[in-house]
Formats: sequence, C-alpha cells, structure tokens
Amino acid sequence: MNSRPSDLIRLAIPNKGRIAEPISNLIEKSGLHITTSGDRRLIAKTVDPHVEILYVRPIDIPEYVAQGVADIGITGLDMVAERGSDVLEILDLKMGHARLIVAVPEDSSYHEPGDLAGKKIATEFPGITRRFFAERGVEVSIVSVSGACEAAPQLGIADAIVDLTSSGTTLKTNHLRIISDVFQSSTWLIANKVSVGGYREKIDEITLALESVIRAKGQCYLMMNISRDRLDEVKSILPGLSGPTVMEVASDQNLVAVHVVVAEERVYQLISMVKRAGAKDILVMDVQRMIP
Repeated sequence: MNSRPSDLIRLAIPNKGRIAEPISNLIEKSGLHITTSGDRRLIAKTVDPHVEILYVRPIDIPEYVAQGVADIGITGLDMVAERGSDVLEILDLKMGHARLIVAVPEDSSYHEPGDLAGKKIATEFPGITRRFFAERGVEVSIVSVSGACEAAPQLGIADAIVDLTSSGTTLKTNHLRIISDVFQSSTWLIANKVSVGGYREKIDEITLALESVIRAKGQCYLMMNISRDRLDEVKSILPGLSGPTVMEVASDQNLVAVHVVVAEERVYQLISMVKRAGAKDILVMDVQRMIP
C-alpha cells in the first residue's frame, strides 16, 4: 500500500479550506518546519527526516489515515464522523470549533427535525445527516451539495439544510434559523491504529510538540526586578501557572528577579499593579511553547 521507508511517518493535513492555514501555522510553531516549497505540492519534507507532510482534501484525511496511507492526520471531527473512519482521536487542537446544525427558512413552519418528514435536506454531510434523521425515525431526502449550502432553500433545491456554523452570521444573512444541533466539531490529531503501535515514540513526539504550542496560546512571560522587602506584595498580585519563580540578582543583593507565566489578557492590568508595588525593569515576552 505504501512505497516509503519503514521509519518514515506521514502526516496528512488539509490542502485547502478554513482550517488549512491555521494548521500549517501550528505545525511551523511546533518546530516541525516544512522545507519543501511550492503551492502544488502533494508531499513535503520537514526538518525531521523521519516525518513528511501529505496534502489532501480535509474530507479524505480520515480515510487516508484509516487505510494507512498516512500514519497521522489533522482534520475536523465532522470529517471523521462523515466518513465513519476507524481511527484514533489523539489530541484536540483547540481550533476550528463549529456546530453542525439543522436550519430552515425564517418564515417556515418547521420547528423541530420531525417537522421535516418527507422534505429535502441539502448538505455537504450526507452521511451524518442520514444517520441523524434515521435515529429519530424521520424519513427525508438528502440533496448532496458542495459549497453554498445555505442558498439551497432560496433556490428551491431543498426545504432545509444541515451545515456548519460558527458565528451564525451566514445563516442570518440568508434568512435561516436553527431548529436543532446535530454535531459539535473541532480540529483533532488522529492516528492509524496500527501506526500508533509501530511508531508510538515518534507519534508521541509530534503530539507533544503540537500540544506545547496549544498550551502556550494566549500566555505571556512576565519578568521584573523587585526589592526584597516588596516581594510578598508582588507575589500576592501575580497569579501564574504555579506561582512566580524568584531568583537572585547577582549585581544587587537587595533585588530579586521575579518570572511568571500569565494570561495575555491580564498583562495590561498586571503591569500597572506590579509597577505600583515597586517592580522595575519589567519585560513581557511571548511564549511559543509550554511543556508541563
């Protein structure tokens, strides 16, 4: 099935779509830099000679991983559910959050899934949609579409849609309202079950690298010097993940250096508070990776 070295791990990622760029950025930040350039690539090398990137459609990633064409992959759980692929869900990447919902025209008389019995449902997720209505004993006709699903009712193609939404803005623009949730999705790292057994160490290494970037998101590294007699006051101000780290300042025995990781959203307020408490030489740095 695969004509590649036995010690080579293949990671499948989207070649397009709303999560393609965020995923590429995550991989770069993790340190697994892609070395092959070009927009029409299928397989790209990375700085790790034992890891290569496979670019494919998001909907195809679950089955590529399940069949062993790729050992691991990154895609939405909605894609995994749609394909019904037998894969392991390894890590929630905390991105691409969306709801798969049933929506109908605002002025329609439909208020729950049962009201759509005998009606046409337009969707890019025929598998999930079919199972959703079958589980409720509701017979519907599935109209498979590719993109612009929200326009289907206006065009007379369908009576309702099953589609992804994050903010709901597109639904409102097209005069649609939600009558039911179908599925909650986010982006995950998935793995082939056989590969996990054969490449456990390398897959764990990649997982840890990605997880460290996710943990660091929204965090800042705050550093300052403070006189010893004001240290307790500053420590009471700083939350930190495990409390601040206090170190000696070699050039001045009356000073100590305080380092702490804090949420980025709190930095603005904390700087003013520690400054009033006597802190000086304050530095704020981005945190690229955090490993517990």
